[in-house]
Amino acid sequence: MATETATRTPGPTRQLRVRSALRLRQVAAGWHRPALSAVIALGAADLVLLALGRLDLALYTSGGGLCALYAHGLPYAARARTLGWVVLSMTASVAVALTTAASTDSTVVRVAVAALLAAVHKMLCDAIRIGPPANLIPTFIAASCVFVPQRLADVPAHLALTLAAGAFAWLVCMAPALLRPQGPQRHAVARALEAAAGQGAPAARAATAAAAWRTVLLVPARSTAAVADRGRLELLLIRAGSGTAEPGQLRLWAGALRSRGPLPDLSPTGAETAELADLDAVPGSGAGAGTGAGVERSSGGGHLHRRAPLTPGTDGRVPLLRTLRPGSPLLTIGARVALGCALAGWASMELGVGRPYWAVVTAASVFQANTVLSWNRALNRVLGNVIGLVLFAVLLPLTGLGAAVLVLAALACQFATEATISRGYWLASVFVTPMSLLMVQFAQAQPAGELIADRALDTVVGAAVGLACCFLITDRHVSDRAERALAAVAATRAEAARLLDAPARQVDRYELGWARDRLTNALVELREAADTAGGEWRQRTLPEDRISAAEQRSHPVLAELSRRLDPALRGLPTAA
Repeated sequence: MATETATRTPGPTRQLRVRSALRLRQVAAGWHRPALSAVIALGAADLVLLALGRLDLALYTSGGGLCALYAHGLPYAARARTLGWVVLSMTASVAVALTTAASTDSTVVRVAVAALLAAVHKMLCDAIRIGPPANLIPTFIAASCVFVPQRLADVPAHLALTLAAGAFAWLVCMAPALLRPQGPQRHAVARALEAAAGQGAPAARAATAAAAWRTVLLVPARSTAAVADRGRLELLLIRAGSGTAEPGQLRLWAGALRSRGPLPDLSPTGAETAELADLDAVPGSGAGAGTGAGVERSSGGGHLHRRAPLTPGTDGRVPLLRTLRPGSPLLTIGARVALGCALAGWASMELGVGRPYWAVVTAASVFQANTVLSWNRALNRVLGNVIGLVLFAVLLPLTGLGAAVLVLAALACQFATEATISRGYWLASVFVTPMSLLMVQFAQAQPAGELIADRALDTVVGAAVGLACCFLITDRHVSDRAERALAAVAATRAEAARLLDAPARQVDRYELGWARDRLTNALVELREAADTAGGEWRQRTLPEDRISAAEQRSHPVLAELSRRLDPALRGLPTAA
């Protein structure tokens, strides 16, 4: 390891800013799908319980119903598998929580179990990269169940409610397949085309295109027609990534994808034909490829390729132990979550709060990849909860209008949460707060003043303790990760240069393409490691000059690899 990295910095290289942490983003396309699915799944269960006069059981059905928030970006075959695992995992978490609640009256033990469950949820969701809402939903449900009055004899029946509600949520999320079986992949590619036609940030366009590639790769090719349709979608993504199509044409294709008409049928150029054939020849990229096939942005040619190695995916095909090996940053994050949530819950308990699980959930929501991101989340959480408490006070008169109005108000808050979560976490928290307080009223009417005071105190305690743990428990390995990434970039660049120097007849397109994507992924890993380390507290000074030099030296190599692979680029001047 280089000696110039041995000094310590007093804090993150990125400052802890307030304005940027609270800045609102554009609303995400397709937000209404998880919103409607969750409202239908939760609403159906709540209405049944309301008709039976057992709204006190809504916590158990909510665990299953909230599974409807997941996997909406996946094609239906992958969605079916992923949602199945989500429902089973949620049921398992509820089982541990309810068994704990029935086995002990010790608040200390209950907080400890809730904290451990929160840590497991965080590590597993990060490992499989399941995406929003990630670990927050199972942590909220499990922490609530740990503190609900429970008898061991009732646990099986309550678990059955969670499983039944989860099965219904699965049906709700799969039902659109009857009308538009190609819907997820068509919408994903349409978003990528619209992003390529727009003037947004390059990183945002690349992320949208990468998500589209990932979705398309998960489409099973079980028939000749399916293979042809997937090829058309791949060709559209290649055309959008190449930059050869006019923005107006890209928007027309996107409109066609969103309609119920046939897929746009393009005639591939010679370069595109070679690209498609070359991609299909790579192991793991054909039918049945595992979820999460890597798709990264090439800095040299500007294309998005799908030939990257497999990364952990949401269907569990890549072993979890690979991402939880010794030295993994996920272990540090897990330690932060376990300790932070436990301390937050115990502090809340000592302050006399009757619902310390709110402090546990708040602390769990704070922990992100590094200190800067955790600061942003804590600030968002506190602001959103404070405004949300004001909204709950405004909604209080509704609690006197009957249980049906109470259920409808909670469902409206759930829908508003999903409508605003892509704009900003603090804005969504404004609606999450009254929703959770209204759900507390399902079982039994609670004093509003006590609820508001407990929630406010738990929010402050959870955020403060969570942030303190982020500053005290730093990931000392993130700087090492940057060093390893630097070495990997140097090695892959040297291998690529060797291929470029070899006689053309001794190197085939597969080797060149594989070298290009290995170097692309090494550069992506380097940038991610540098960004994570740059936002972490008390790290060795990053070798920014070496990182910048490694990126600059690699870009011409990537450009030359793209020139060799794509005949359309061979007439362009070589990058300096």
